[in-house]
Amino acid sequence: MPDGPELSALAGALGPAVLELVDHLPGTMFCVKGADGRYIAVNPTFVERTNKRSRSEVLGRRAGELFVAELADRYEEQDARVHSSGRPLFNELELIRAPGGPFRWHVTAKVPLRDEDGRVTGVVSMSQDVGEGEADDRTMTSLGAVVAHIRAHLGENVTSQDLARVAGCSVDTLERRCRRVFGRSPGQLILSTRIDVARGLLTGSDMPLAQIADLCGYADQAGFSRTFTRLVGIPPGRYRKSV
Repeated sequence: MPDGPELSALAGALGPAVLELVDHLPGTMFCVKGADGRYIAVNPTFVERTNKRSRSEVLGRRAGELFVAELADRYEEQDARVHSSGRPLFNELELIRAPGGPFRWHVTAKVPLRDEDGRVTGVVSMSQDVGEGEADDRTMTSLGAVVAHIRAHLGENVTSQDLARVAGCSVDTLERRCRRVFGRSPGQLILSTRIDVARGLLTGSDMPLAQIADLCGYADQAGFSRTFTRLVGIPPGRYRKSV
């Protein structure tokens, strides 16, 4: 992790325990980028996947200096979206590859890093390696289409049968793929995606709760609030204030 003022700022935003824990996550890349796109914190797994030998060779660099150019452009486009909107990204399926290294499929999450005044000052990212035995291109491409379909139809009654048609497979096959890659069923993926989008809107916009509920596929605000409270632990209004 970085030294001096940068470490103090990160410890204040994330907590020193979190920074210590991410150093011991096998198969999970962790990083923090500043507003200029430079890495200011990475864990050992991240260093390994860049084909560098130490953190000092990674910190201060941008994605384009560490990963294949076409892929790095996608990472930075994601960062820009999180930074400009203040909203997180979850369940992003993507290839990660350093020059000369192997392609690896990952499930990535990115959230904005905020200062004490709530301003976005960077992006925190975690990418979980899916594993070679479960990450063939056909499976991952189909799941990418499934996630995109859920996001594009948040306000509609999307079913497992709909998603299986999008993926071009049976419902049973889709169930197995979702559980292997995301650790949840297609129905749970729909639900978690709706709640993830709602969390982003609560913290990254002033949109009224009723409008968020409608956008995320809930018939009324009360139903949305009940589901949100059950899954997140606090009501959406309190979540917005606390975050």
